[in-house]
Amino acid sequence: MKFTKKANEIFDLCVADYHKTDDVDAAAPHPFEEGTLEAILYAKCRIDAVQWHLEDIIRDPEIDPVGALALKRRIDASNQDRTDMVEELDSWFRDKYKDVKMLPDATINTESPAWAIDRLSILALKLWHMREQTMRADASEEHLATCRGKLAVLEEQRRDLSSAIDTLLDDMAAGRKYMKVYRQMKMYNDPATNPILYGKK
Repeated sequence: MKFTKKANEIFDLCVADYHKTDDVDAAAPHPFEEGTLEAILYAKCRIDAVQWHLEDIIRDPEIDPVGALALKRRIDASNQDRTDMVEELDSWFRDKYKDVKMLPDATINTESPAWAIDRLSILALKLWHMREQTMRADASEEHLATCRGKLAVLEEQRRDLSSAIDTLLDDMAAGRKYMKVYRQMKMYNDPATNPILYGKK
């Protein structure tokens, strides 16, 4: 089975599981054995699913400003968790391919496998919510038609991205591509590099 077939199945399961409660504070299920690739992919998508809905909530024009600030802090923390999870996934790939002998003309990809997979996880959420829009009983036919068109584009995008990721992994396994793990080094979350946090005036 191609990697992305399994990944997309896990992402779709995770998004469906989230919508059983549709609650950003609900406990996350753990359908896969801890430490497995499947568990990492599921946990990654769960972070994305919760953050997606936090981003919806914070855009409520009637939101209490104090509550909005708390939500913004939560979104910031979620972003850091998401980055950490992507880097954990890249470490998994680096370990998987560490013994592959690189060909003399091997090249590096524009992005690491995990950051491409990050986009695949987000696509699962976009597909769920755009599909939901195509079934709204309270929407105009024009809205439904527009969303059906967007859904078709998202489905095509998922096929293309999945193919590109599988090709990258095949190339890495064959020594045609190599990867490096660059830590994101988000400065705004670091009290040593954010001037507001370290007291620069």
